[in-house]
Amino acid sequence: MDIHTRNEYMNTLRTRYCQTQNRQEKSRILDQYCANTGQNRKYAIRKIRPGGLLGKKERKKRKPLYDDQVVAALARVWQIFDYSCGGGLKPLLLCDVDRLRAFGELPIPAAVADQLKRMAPATIDRRLRHQREVLHLQRKRGLSRPGGLLFHQIPIKLDRWDPGQFGFLEVDLVEHCGSSAAGDFLNTVSTVEIASGWWEGEAVCSKSQERVFTAIQAIRARAPFPWRGIDSDNGGEFVNHLLYHYCQREGLSFTRSRPYHKNDNAHVEGKNWTHVRKALGTLRYDSEGERVLIEALFRGPYRLTMNFFQPVMKLVAKERWGGKVKRRYDPPQTPHQRLLASPQLSEREKEQLRATYQQLNPAQLKRTIDSLIGRLYDAYQEKAFRPSLKIQPSKRQAPRSVTSLVMQRPSIRLPG
Repeated sequence: MDIHTRNEYMNTLRTRYCQTQNRQEKSRILDQYCANTGQNRKYAIRKIRPGGLLGKKERKKRKPLYDDQVVAALARVWQIFDYSCGGGLKPLLLCDVDRLRAFGELPIPAAVADQLKRMAPATIDRRLRHQREVLHLQRKRGLSRPGGLLFHQIPIKLDRWDPGQFGFLEVDLVEHCGSSAAGDFLNTVSTVEIASGWWEGEAVCSKSQERVFTAIQAIRARAPFPWRGIDSDNGGEFVNHLLYHYCQREGLSFTRSRPYHKNDNAHVEGKNWTHVRKALGTLRYDSEGERVLIEALFRGPYRLTMNFFQPVMKLVAKERWGGKVKRRYDPPQTPHQRLLASPQLSEREKEQLRATYQQLNPAQLKRTIDSLIGRLYDAYQEKAFRPSLKIQPSKRQAPRSVTSLVMQRPSIRLPG
């Protein structure tokens, strides 16, 4: 007798068992079931009762180990240390809770401080889940989405780049959405040439295929070397028919990285921080004035400084000695020096690079860059709710209302 037959048999006997009030009759029903199925009598008693073994026991809830006072103190420390994750906050709790109490920043008793120090990283993340939702610090939604149309036509690049081949670029998109991904905001199309480290950037108002494609064309037009291929991530702003057919017409190879493997685009990911985030910060840019300033920065003094006066170190070899890794790099050279040393560029292209280099004043470029970045921060400050607040571009900003592109709406406040 299989399990389904036994269950049907039990359902038939359960009706008789529940209707009778005679104990001897109930005992005979159980004897009959056990004799026919060979199951244990105690198991049959538990199973034949109304609900049987299918009824779920109410799980006993353990008394919370950390009360509201501990969670409130944890949220205060989390805010002081710039909203770190549980793994990063755990060592800070061990070392700096007493210091914060001594400075008067954390007025809690010693028992609460001891409980904070005993918290595990996973417990910290669980206890701060509500605070993350309130501050909108959860994973951003509505950002780059994979483009599934051409996945089988665009190959994945699995081998390493050849450092002697110039003209192959990695391309990526850097979002300037601040603390909210809602609405329209500016993005930077970031490209880097693998062999030389030559970087170019272009500001776009959204992630539409047409605007990203136009930005790539503009970057290619001002590049001092011929392009041979493009490698991107799996976002729909790159993996689309527009860019795919363009690469086919121009004879460019078009490859993509593996999904969820950022290291496949390690060259451009590094430039996203050193060349974009360090200059523009993590603020939200969504107005036409800000787009014009970023465009003037990327098309003018910034690209010249990064490509003519910022040396690039290339990894030559990496060896492991026990628990240590020894890395060897080649002598630092600027991207334009690496291009001049390449036999793949024509003399005419090299003469243009030398002529541009002779006309550049790095001190003046620095002053121009500082001026443009200062104007960009002022433009951001003007649309903020509190113009008197000192903005730190490199720090994560508190959530605020989202402004739409071009149209600036004044804030609404109560009188007084």
